[in-house]
Order: sequence, then structure tokens, then C-alpha cells
Amino acid sequence: MWLGRSGEAALAISESSALNYELHDPDVRLMLEVRDDKAAAFEELMLRYQNRLVTVLEHLVGRRDVAEDLAQEVFLRVYRARKTYVPGSKFSTWLFTIANNVASNSLRSQSRRREVNWKTRPGESTGANTLDQMAQAASSLMPTRQADKSEMCEVVREAIGTLNERQRLAVLLSKFENMSYEDIAETMEMTPQAIKSLLSRARGNLRAVLEPYLERGELRKVKVHAEGNGESARRTDDGE
Repeated sequence: MWLGRSGEAALAISESSALNYELHDPDVRLMLEVRDDKAAAFEELMLRYQNRLVTVLEHLVGRRDVAEDLAQEVFLRVYRARKTYVPGSKFSTWLFTIANNVASNSLRSQSRRREVNWKTRPGESTGANTLDQMAQAASSLMPTRQADKSEMCEVVREAIGTLNERQRLAVLLSKFENMSYEDIAETMEMTPQAIKSLLSRARGNLRAVLEPYLERGELRKVKVHAEGNGESARRTDDGE
């Protein structure tokens, strides 16, 4: 739940719920210190989330430089909302809800369909550890072909890029942030069951891309078309 936008939203949070998050989430406690204008607390939150936020945003918008700018916008929104902040969720859930809104606004503002360049420029951080883990998981699907780590990370990166916006965000929050279905649902304003179905479709789409590569070294080009509100999708090979 996006808290801090209005007094009505804040009133909807019970004192016991707010206290529970304060007791169990150290980042919520830091944000409450930010609310009290303690600059060191805000700096600590930025240190904890800067790289993670940029990594997720980069996968959503496709460009590192844009992701870095959007991360600053997210932190600016957090700071501006500090005085009306009431903890109604984990801090990370609240933060990535804002990030999702910022990324969606950025994508909508683009006048033409972007082409995603998933290749990394020298010196850039791309969440390599998480990509390594995803690459290892992908390799376990079809062990008949072994790819080196850098090659597999690039393939996983491109595979994630074939997902539609909702599927991509759900996968990133699940794999990069280890969020539960409930937390992802809150971030994306969906039900936990819808998130479970969304992730299931996303895994199917990723498998369709990765299996031919792992079997034969051929990266299958898959188009994912959003339907309706983006909660469902279908796959087609190029040329169909």
C-alpha cells in the first residue's frame, strides 16, 4: 500500500499494524527516523537499496543510465513523502511500489517502442550475482549443453527481456528481492493468486526461450503479447 500520499491512506493503517512493521523491519525504523528529519537514516537507506533498485529498474526500462536517473526519482519521492509516512507494509514493498510506478511512467512517456540493449558497458554493475544464480538455474533445465557463465548470464538477460512488463517485474521481485507472493501482490496491486499465475506464465515463457538454447545453442526469439490488463500473455515464434 502506497502510504503517505494522503491523510486518508494513513488513517487506514491501524496502530497495531504500524507498530508490528516498526518492530520487525529495521528499514521501517530507519524510514521513521527519516520522517524525523535524520539525514543519516536516509543516507543509510540509500546505501542499502541504491544498487538493488538500479538493477531492477534497469531490467524494467532497458538502459542503465535511465535506471540510475529513475532511482534518484524514487528516492526523491520517498524523501518528499517522509512527513506523512506511516508503515503499512515492509519498507522494501513500499519502495518497489514507488519504483514500479516511476518505471511505468517512464515507459509510457517514450514516444516509440524501445529496443532493449542488454549488453553491459565497461564498469557497470548489473546484479551479476543474481544473474549467476538464475543462469545456474536455467542450466539445470537442460544439462545437455554447458555454457560459460558470462554467456549464460547474457542469455538469461535476453530471456528476461522477452517478458511483458508485468511478468518481468514479478520475476525480478521474486528472484532479485526474494519477495513473497503477498509482497509482490501488494507492490503490483494484484492478488497473491494472480501473482502466482503471473509467475507461472513467466516461467513458461522463460523456459520456451532457454530450452532450445541449452539443447542446441539456439536462442529462440519469443514475442510475449500482453492481453487486457497485462495479467495474461501468449507466446508466438517470429514469423507466425
